[in-house]
Amino acid sequence: MITLSHYLIVSAIMFGLGIFGIIKRTNLIMLFFSTEILLNSANVALAAISKFSGDMTGQIFAFFIIAVAASEVAVGLGLLVLWYKKTGSIEISSMKSMRREL
Repeated sequence: MITLSHYLIVSAIMFGLGIFGIIKRTNLIMLFFSTEILLNSANVALAAISKFSGDMTGQIFAFFIIAVAASEVAVGLGLLVLWYKKTGSIEISSMKSMRREL
């Protein structure tokens, strides 16, 4: 039988992978994927806790997190396409040219 701890362990592993991806990646698309993994780990934890406690609040929060993640991807990928058209690169190091010189 799958218990709450199993879901929370999977959620913690997903959260760790997301943090590792944010720390180690220099590609902006991989940073978006890592952020999505972080948000999905929170969704797994909220939905599991909600299911085992018999309360729908966690599942409602998970629904809103999915909506925020979808809007983040839409806006982020739009900006990424514009940045790629301007510079020809999606590496984080190419963003240093965005700094404003005083």
